[in-house]
Amino acid sequence: MAAESELNAGLLLFIPYRALETRIFAVLAEAGFDDLTPAQARVLQRVGPDGTRLTELADQAQITKQTAGFLVDQLEKAGYVRRMPDPTDKRARLVCLASRALAAKEIADGVVAEVEQEWEAHLGKRRMKQLREALTLLREITDPWA
Repeated sequence: MAAESELNAGLLLFIPYRALETRIFAVLAEAGFDDLTPAQARVLQRVGPDGTRLTELADQAQITKQTAGFLVDQLEKAGYVRRMPDPTDKRARLVCLASRALAAKEIADGVVAEVEQEWEAHLGKRRMKQLREALTLLREITDPWA
């Protein structure tokens, strides 16, 4: 395994994210949401409060429209989303969160808060604040949907 100093910044960002994601999925599974995959969750996280078009979900998740459609089909069958007519364009449809997704999100948000508290306890308040500020600044140049 590479020495700490040899790990690139992207990997150093990914390792804590993966640990957070693993914790979230473990708690979700314990709560009965054991049918959600990481690929589905990455699409589900991008559904806006008023719904999101499939093409936007695909763009934001950086996957093909066909893959996004497949994942949304799975999410719809499992009761996490529903498709609704887009009020701004009757030809289009929006993917909207269903109550099952909102219940899972509430649990996931609790895990995120718990993990962030653990990180703050480990890093200290000042460093945690600096980390959030640095990551927010990086988002300006890395997230076209920010």
